[in-house]
Amino acid sequence: MPGEPRPAGLAGDLHALGRAVAVTPTEPRWREDVLSRLRPVRQGFAEHVRLTEGPTGLYRELLTQSPRLDHRVRLLTREHAAIVAAILAVQRIAELPDGHPDELRHRAAHLLRRLARHRRRGADLLWEAYQTDLGGET
Repeated sequence: MPGEPRPAGLAGDLHALGRAVAVTPTEPRWREDVLSRLRPVRQGFAEHVRLTEGPTGLYRELLTQSPRLDHRVRLLTREHAAIVAAILAVQRIAELPDGHPDELRHRAAHLLRRLARHRRRGADLLWEAYQTDLGGET
């Protein structure tokens, strides 16, 4: 709804995509609205990958400080490719004029769940890395 507070950044873009998908598919321009809400998600996620996997990225920093997190970092890195594929699957279905709305909703819901899980895992990784470094581990 207009005037409602909305999270910023990728979280806000995910929220907007979820709201666009939830609208009745018979609304004029439904597919176009879904596509327009998907673009910032795709761009925001590409930026996330760059900031985490890049040569000076967060994952390299974490592994330098906490090599024990290698398995979890590799898991998150593998998820990046799967999430990019899920984004492209939503885009392909949305771009098909005769693509079934239920299929688009299913794929978008799958994407949103994957992204939510990935964000939780990333937050857990950061918590573990910094909680332990701050003396939380006995």
